[in-house]
Amino acid sequence: MRGVVVSKRAYVALGTNLGNRLLNLREATRRLKLLGEVREGLVIETPALLPIENPTPQPAYLNTVVELKTPLGAVELFHQLKRIERVMGRVTTTRWAARIIDLDLILFGDLKLTTPELTVPHPRAHERDFVFRPLRFLGVRL
Repeated sequence: MRGVVVSKRAYVALGTNLGNRLLNLREATRRLKLLGEVREGLVIETPALLPIENPTPQPAYLNTVVELKTPLGAVELFHQLKRIERVMGRVTTTRWAARIIDLDLILFGDLKLTTPELTVPHPRAHERDFVFRPLRFLGVRL
């Protein structure tokens, strides 16, 4: 007899400001669909956040949040998000650098987790319009 697969509801923020931004979001979403059932959120354009130590202008971002129902655990999902970033060509340089794709795990069910590599809920999500506006579109309030 087969076991029942329990899916958790996760929310993943997607952002891109290099290359064909809309195509980047579509490709990341396609890859997320391989991890579970996806419900897409509102896509918005926002100016790049610039760190004080390097205020060099960057192209604007396209951002969205997707709801993902997945059988993966939070840490495994986080590792899959990082894998998708690498496969899509993201090169990690400095914090807040321009990027082809950025995938952040914002919420994972009612899980509260703090490890050296992952904090859920995302500690700054409520400060970022590009996260909470698409979340509200999906019916989620932080």
